[in-house]
Amino acid sequence: MTERMNQLYTVSNELLDLLDKTVDEREDVIDEISVLLENRDSLIEKIKPPYTTEEKEIGAKLISLDKKINQQLNGLFDDIKLDMRSLKKQKNSNKKYMNPYHSLTNYDGSFVDKRK
Repeated sequence: MTERMNQLYTVSNELLDLLDKTVDEREDVIDEISVLLENRDSLIEKIKPPYTTEEKEIGAKLISLDKKINQQLNGLFDDIKLDMRSLKKQKNSNKKYMNPYHSLTNYDGSFVDKRK
């Protein structure tokens, strides 16, 4: 059981180190994060009570690591949302640049003669 706790602690540290790095290739980092999160989840499921004192100490460290990991993941998620918003805004700006009069469809002052 202690071995699984140590593995969980190691995987959590790797995840935190990966989240702390600033990398230009975000997709690769997200893939690595997904793999580490899956590994971590499977290790958490395998850990069952009762716990020894050593396991409780590792668990306390894991709780603090988990808080840091959640903060980093939320920050990454916010960055991705911000990038998506700016990309959408840029896309709309490009559409308006390509067709600036599309939104100005106004028929005021026009006259349609219906007589034959």
